[in-house]
Order: sequence, then structure tokens, then C-alpha cells
Amino acid sequence: MRYYKKSEEVYGYMTATPNDYLLLKELARKNRLNMTIAEFDMWQLLRQYYHTFHFRRQHIIGDYIVDFVSLDLHLVIEIDGGYHAELQQKEADEYRTQRLNNMGFDVVRFTNDEVAEIDGVKQKLDKLLFQDE
Repeated sequence: MRYYKKSEEVYGYMTATPNDYLLLKELARKNRLNMTIAEFDMWQLLRQYYHTFHFRRQHIIGDYIVDFVSLDLHLVIEIDGGYHAELQQKEADEYRTQRLNNMGFDVVRFTNDEVAEIDGVKQKLDKLLFQDE
């Protein structure tokens, strides 16, 4: 897990290209107001980590809006609905993950079905977040 050190990092990855930023900002706002059930459940879970880790939802990184991110941990959490099982979407997700990795982020994906079993997701996150302790 990479830990974020503000004094040593360049902030360019946090914002979209100027032409796209306003559009992405509005879309991110709409997404925050209209979460899916799985996103809502994940957000409730991530809020339980508030005193240890800070997560943002629908955050712009580069030209992407990620579902959840901890900038301190360089960790992106994505929730994949049913259409993510389609071949073309899988390829797009792999490319997106690779781009986010190249920007220094680890990406963890959960399906809607996994999030429906939130205790299993919590166990996986606890293992991931507290692995160094």
C-alpha cells in the first residue's frame, strides 16, 4: 500500500484536463446525489473508517470519476454493476485501472453482488487497510 506524502507529491493527477473538468465536476455532483444501492452501502461502510482513513466519493482523478478514493492511501475503490461483466466494459475497466495504477493508485473492485454481502467486503477492506499493523 502506498502512503501519500503531500510534501513530496505533484498534484497534477487530481484534476481533469481543463476542457473536461467542469463537465466531470457536474457529473460527479449528480452521481453523489444519485448513488446506487451498492454505492450507498459501500459509503456507509467506508464512513465507519472515518477516524482512521478519509475516503471521498465520486472524486475526479485525471479524466476519471472514481467511486471512492483515499488520497492518503492512494487507494481507489470501484463498484462494478452488471454491465461490467460485458467484454467491452471489462477491457475499458482494465485500461482505466492501468491508467489509475500509472498515476500511483491501487484499484480494488467489488461487484454489486459482493457489496450486497457487506460483511465479506468489510473483512476484505480490514485485511487490506490494516495489513501493516
